[in-house]
Amino acid sequence: MTQPILLTFIILAVMTALFIQGKIRHDLIAGTTLLALTLLEIITPEEALSGFSNPVVIMLAGLYIVGAGVFNTGLASRVGNQLIRVGGKNETWLLFIIMLTVALMSGLLSNTGAVAILLPVVVSMAIQLKISPSKFLIPLAYASSLGGVLTIIGTPPNLIISSILSENGFQSLSLLEITPIGLIALAAGVLFMMTIGRKLLPDTSENEFTEEKGLSANELAGMYKMYDRLSYLQIPAHSEIVGERLIDLSLPIKYEITVIAIKRTEKDKAIGIRNTQQKTILAKADEVLHPNDLILVFGEEDSITSLVKDYELEKMPLNMDEINKHFLNRKFGLTEILIVPNSEYENQSLRDIHFREKYQCNVLAINRKGEYIQADVGTESLKPGDSLLVHGQWENIERLSADRQDMVVIGSPKPADEASTDNKAPYAAAIMVLMLVSLGVNFIEPVISVSVAAMLMIITGCLRSMDEAYQRINWESIVLVAAMLPMAIAIETTGGAKYISDVFLQIFDGYDPYFILALYYLLTMVLSQFISNAAVAIMFAPIAITSAVSLNLSPYPFLICVAIASSMAFSTPVAAPANALVMSAGGYKYRDFVKTGFWLQLFIGAIMIAVIPMFFPF
Repeated sequence: MTQPILLTFIILAVMTALFIQGKIRHDLIAGTTLLALTLLEIITPEEALSGFSNPVVIMLAGLYIVGAGVFNTGLASRVGNQLIRVGGKNETWLLFIIMLTVALMSGLLSNTGAVAILLPVVVSMAIQLKISPSKFLIPLAYASSLGGVLTIIGTPPNLIISSILSENGFQSLSLLEITPIGLIALAAGVLFMMTIGRKLLPDTSENEFTEEKGLSANELAGMYKMYDRLSYLQIPAHSEIVGERLIDLSLPIKYEITVIAIKRTEKDKAIGIRNTQQKTILAKADEVLHPNDLILVFGEEDSITSLVKDYELEKMPLNMDEINKHFLNRKFGLTEILIVPNSEYENQSLRDIHFREKYQCNVLAINRKGEYIQADVGTESLKPGDSLLVHGQWENIERLSADRQDMVVIGSPKPADEASTDNKAPYAAAIMVLMLVSLGVNFIEPVISVSVAAMLMIITGCLRSMDEAYQRINWESIVLVAAMLPMAIAIETTGGAKYISDVFLQIFDGYDPYFILALYYLLTMVLSQFISNAAVAIMFAPIAITSAVSLNLSPYPFLICVAIASSMAFSTPVAAPANALVMSAGGYKYRDFVKTGFWLQLFIGAIMIAVIPMFFPF
């Protein structure tokens, strides 16, 4: 083993360990790896920067913009809603339609985006049927990954292996060349989830649902253990708190207390006496407290006691009738929102993003993988898949639904398509069809087809501006792929791919090609449970193609095996963004993904190993 090979393997091992650990952003790890390879002169500066001009990276950026146009205009939502409603009231038929719908959308668009669009629809349908959403949401996530292997543009590994084939002198793959294999994988996945998988899924039906709002407000409050932390406090006229703005009091910082609502009786200025009618005001940051205000606060008993003592407040009796009258009613309510993967809010606190000021709603608690965070919620860094309990006026809760890039409102009464772009759906549909036809007939380079479609989405107003187009690109994924592609160059040019391939073939010399294919599938699939599927494909593709050439076999079945196996990330909630997105919404535990996903992966893997060589012979 030469020194460049050894250094490359050390860097690769450290990078993989950091990916699996998951505490550092993947794009930062990939960028640091790229610099290490360059500084150690394993690759040249030109090779290090080549990933950023690679057609795969440009296509990925363009596809994010095209997908944003389709989502932004409400086209995806309308199509998805109509297809899912075909499922009617039969649970089995609805499960089939849900999986088929998200798979077809994921074959052409972002699978995470497809799940984010359909998740509220699926929850709403489940509630209407009085079925636990947990019976549908894991299948929704799994089907989005299966849909990614329907087309070359469905997922980054498909584009990566097509590019690597072209760079090594082989014909790249066309848009629908892997579709037959993808359809078989999808059929196998749907069959499994409709039979064995259904029995493995948890049933969280102990929660009571309402048809209009998803989980009832009372049920949400109970689930987040809110009632034990709610108190009514009366503000006497002599209290120092009178005349102060809430933002100046800094109650969340000093006491870890959130003021949710204010019940106020105002004087009639004409006759100078109090009205008998009281009104409830949402506690905004700039709200000034008045004498005799009754404030509803959320916090620990000890903290509330300290607040009462420091400001000479009076603690008032609290009962369910008061809660329902002033806290949960037609004007005010509770709902859950999910932080989507790659949200701009990721790793930021509610205070950093000025959540209360921006949305006029209060976040009372965070559900993170079944753990309820209630103390000092405002300073907690948000993570993908976090479920937030939000209180506010229903009209403001509805406004949250418009921010589909960063969050998903579960069970929102009205889907919020943006008024400024909802009349552009026909343009988005036409652009999408034009791009697919161009990719299908391949009369111009695929990267140009996607770039033209992306530009048309902006010009026609499907996206409101270039700024929005930039915002909708998942830059973490773009930088990750661009920085990882030179790793593939390093593995090849140092001889690392040949070294691993030779060792691999020496150990398994004389074994059937099906056995070698199965080993590559297994190794790729296992690693993809912990790190990005694009990173896994970039690491394994050079080794797989080298092994195929050494065995005088076609590289196509091996590379397609790597692409498909890297997308079969079902066994952990961190394996794919879509898995993380449905975890809190479905009330799942980590073990639910392992229990269902493990057997699904074995089932599909066995079929894929048999099927891939049928369409792409050795």
